[in-house]
Amino acid sequence: MASSRGFSLLQFLFLIPLCIFYLLPTTCGTGFTIKEASVHDLQLAFRRNQLTSRQLVEFYLKQIQTQNSVLKGVLEVNPDALAQADIADQERRRAKSPESLSGLHGIPILLKDSIATKDKLNTTAGSFALLGSVVPRDAGVVARLRKAGAIILGKASLSEWAHFRSGGAPSSWSARGGEGKNPYTMGNPCGSSSGSAISVAANLVTVSLGTETDGSILCPSDANSVVGIKPTVGLTSRAGVVPVSPRQDSIGPICRTVADAALVLETIAGIDTNDKATIQASKYIPKGGYAQFLKTDGLRGKRLGIVRLFYDFGNDTFLHETYKSHFKKLRRNGAVLVDNLKIDKIDEILSQSSEFIALYFEFKLSLNAYLKDLVASPVRSLANVIAFNKKHPKLEKFDEYGQDLLERAEKTNGMGKEEEQALLNMTRLSQNGFEKLMKKNKLDAVVIPSYLFSSILAIGGYPGVIVPAGYKEGVPFGISFGGLKGSEPKLIEIAYSFEQATKIRKPPPLRKLKI
Repeated sequence: MASSRGFSLLQFLFLIPLCIFYLLPTTCGTGFTIKEASVHDLQLAFRRNQLTSRQLVEFYLKQIQTQNSVLKGVLEVNPDALAQADIADQERRRAKSPESLSGLHGIPILLKDSIATKDKLNTTAGSFALLGSVVPRDAGVVARLRKAGAIILGKASLSEWAHFRSGGAPSSWSARGGEGKNPYTMGNPCGSSSGSAISVAANLVTVSLGTETDGSILCPSDANSVVGIKPTVGLTSRAGVVPVSPRQDSIGPICRTVADAALVLETIAGIDTNDKATIQASKYIPKGGYAQFLKTDGLRGKRLGIVRLFYDFGNDTFLHETYKSHFKKLRRNGAVLVDNLKIDKIDEILSQSSEFIALYFEFKLSLNAYLKDLVASPVRSLANVIAFNKKHPKLEKFDEYGQDLLERAEKTNGMGKEEEQALLNMTRLSQNGFEKLMKKNKLDAVVIPSYLFSSILAIGGYPGVIVPAGYKEGVPFGISFGGLKGSEPKLIEIAYSFEQATKIRKPPPLRKLKI
């Protein structure tokens, strides 16, 4: 055992990658600083010939090489990323007007490893059971990113099977990627889109995509001090994404700024004939995109609801005072706060009893359909996945973590009376709870600490945006804004205005190593 005054050899070796990272240059020869740069900053540097896409990709590949052995935010990098960067640079030079190119043109992006790419990258949901599988096509959101000229940098780590494998496994763990680390604390980064948030927070990439069934964008964004948007279900295509629940799954951006997140959402939202839900949800997409709602005065006149149940911090004076200060800032910037609100049957919603009854049978049906659609795969059903894990206990750490969630899902047999009643319960809870609260009080959004509202948003398919709200003894926490379906424009206005009024986010701290 190492003494409290020094480091053991093992600890020393663990910290070497961090030491190397903090000695890395973060600027190009022109003096432009890549670290913490927004997409707008990068595009401006492109136009001023201070930066090329190749230099940007090379920088992030070095970041990944030096940091990822500790943080485990990236599962694999795209061997064609530099080639894509060269193409972007050529296109930029040939363009008569660089401003005519997409805002994401030449920008690297990491994708959660449940989002399919028809290239040399794997799509495995973190499981060895899908290693080597061949997808039929790019996921719908990936096709849109490619069309916009974005560079697919690689696949981000995640909680295996979107944290639907085992209730006993760490929330950021997968067999392929190990356990991800929060760059602020070296602790829990939260899942399941953990790698997407880790990588953006630690400057391993500019922007990323995550997925959410219940909390999987909002929670890691909260824990890693980044911005996450969980869109209205169907606003972004789920086609080609390893599913949990077609009723609740949503694909959204995880970025360092609201502006970047709005740009990514603008790029990936829209109709995809392979996901019928996008046809209905397309009515919510505003003409002119989402960037138009990046208004510093976006809080003016907005009615924000406060559900006091979520602000019970006990004797934690720091959190009480922090959110009290945030309320003052919201009011100072023109928001009207409607306080002391209650949601009908909130305990029943937060128990997630009906939600999980539905998720189990939805997961089995939707995963089986996804696996059967693959061009090639070691597994073709959930039953095959379970058998694979038992056959390869060392690979999948079966003996250590088990697969209780997978096994419970496999036992379901489609839509029965219990499942039908669970779906009816969630519809009732949403209509008589959140929707009634919003409409009765004429709210534009609710404002909630951390990601605590995720289940309410999840069961109704509602959108949410989370932004950094502070740090308690170095541990990040956020503030989220949730609204009714299609309220992304209002939520972006609110979140952007709050972000610009507070400018709370700061990068992970430099660690002074005493060896």
